[in-house]
Formats: sequence, C-alpha cells, structure tokens
Amino acid sequence: MQSLPHPIPDDLAELIARRFRAIGEPMRVRILDLLRDGELSVNVLAEQLGAGQQNVSKHLSVLAETGIVARRKEGNHVYYRVVDEGVFALCEQVCGSLQSQLSTLAALVGGLPT
Repeated sequence: MQSLPHPIPDDLAELIARRFRAIGEPMRVRILDLLRDGELSVNVLAEQLGAGQQNVSKHLSVLAETGIVARRKEGNHVYYRVVDEGVFALCEQVCGSLQSQLSTLAALVGGLPT
C-alpha cells in the first residue's frame, strides 16, 4: 500500500473526505454489503433493502461518482458491482475497531457495582 504524502495536499484531502462522505451513510454501507458477493440490479437491491428504487439509485450514483462502484446497463436493467475492493478492507477495519471498543465498554460496565 502506498503511503500518503505528509502534509496531505488540499486537493488530496478533499478527495479523501469525499470518499468518506460517500460511504458515511448507512444505506450506502448496506448497499456495499449486498454487493460484496457480486453484481446486482437496482431492482434486486431495492427489494433486499426494503427501499424505493429511486432512493437506491440515488445512493448508487454517489458511490459510482466516487469510483467505488461501476454500472452496466443490460436492456431495461442497470447492474452495479464494487470496483474498489479497498472499501471492504476499510469497513472491516472500522468494524474491528468498533468491536474492540464495545468489548472494552462491556467489560467496564460489567465491572460496575449495582
């Protein structure tokens, strides 16, 4: 993995922040999780998420604009797939950190007198 320049140039900082904003929305995290196993249509994603097709399409557009997912059209259907697999590593790292924090908190709360 390539290291970032230090200090980070303003333009690069904006690109990084834009990527974090793109995945910093719960619906988009859920979409990425569904796409983890492969390509899905907007209709299938909307059905599995219990959300409207227009809403899901809006979120997919944000993910596509930042280069996280790609789309392809086949007939009347649009299919999406993850093209930046690094997003999963980032999610795993955040989840691992959250699990660690929750375990520490549970141990602290469990040790409190009642």
